[in-house]
Amino acid sequence: MIRIVSLSPPTSVMVHRTLPAMAAALWLLLAAAMPTAAQTEPFRLRAGTGERSGEEEEEFETDRDTFTFATTTAGAGRTITEASYSFIDNAAGPAAHSFPELLVRRGIGERFELRVGVNYEAGGPGDVSGSEVGGEDLISEEESRMLYGAKVETSDQSGWIPTSAFLIQGFTPIYGPSHQSTMMAGEAWAWRFANGWEWRSAVRYGTGWEEEDFFNQWAPSSALKIPIGKRWEVHAEYFGILSSGKEKPINAQYGSCGGHVLVTKDLELGLRVGWGLTDTSPNFFANTGIGYRY
Repeated sequence: MIRIVSLSPPTSVMVHRTLPAMAAALWLLLAAAMPTAAQTEPFRLRAGTGERSGEEEEEFETDRDTFTFATTTAGAGRTITEASYSFIDNAAGPAAHSFPELLVRRGIGERFELRVGVNYEAGGPGDVSGSEVGGEDLISEEESRMLYGAKVETSDQSGWIPTSAFLIQGFTPIYGPSHQSTMMAGEAWAWRFANGWEWRSAVRYGTGWEEEDFFNQWAPSSALKIPIGKRWEVHAEYFGILSSGKEKPINAQYGSCGGHVLVTKDLELGLRVGWGLTDTSPNFFANTGIGYRY
């Protein structure tokens, strides 16, 4: 009897080989973003950091543009309203739809903001917007939640010291099968290069719940953002949602890309798409949204 042996490596092996390659590609992009030897300053301050002049207005950044949340706040006396729609093609189970992912951010001083929001989800589980890490119970049902929290800028960029921000949010169900409130806390940091490119990363921790099973969730992410002119920006990003203390562990990891356009200095339109990197990740997701500052 002749036995035919497949020479194709298993998917898990391919993923383990793909991730180092993605990391190497990211470092090559970062190397390209670094200035030449003729330049004396490897970084430049983003608009609105460091010493802020009375006439200088901080640039407009939404949290929904990437999974990695922004290191800036809304600004003193300013409000940013964000909304988006997410479609997630789950590998197992029904597809997920998430809308309106509404988030209202109100600046209290230059470095602090309060935030409140609401969202409705239908179909299978999943989160690709980043706003509800720790806020999902993974049950395939229709449900709605409200979020509430705050964000504070914790440092300005100075040389190799990045700009950074700390975010904390709570989630409370207002409709659906779940009655358990959860929370999330995270820190984001970013370096802006002399050519305008930005490398932004974050780590979030959140609590999770599924059928009386309480567990922890961790969400690392890293994005490279590249401006194209004054109004357009594109990005490439890796992010994951992992669990600990859960009977059936969560291991969802994604590679994604997208961009946004500033229709005006206070109005942003954006689109993101991504693909799962592991056997237990959704196959594909798409997210589109809007942000308005006033």
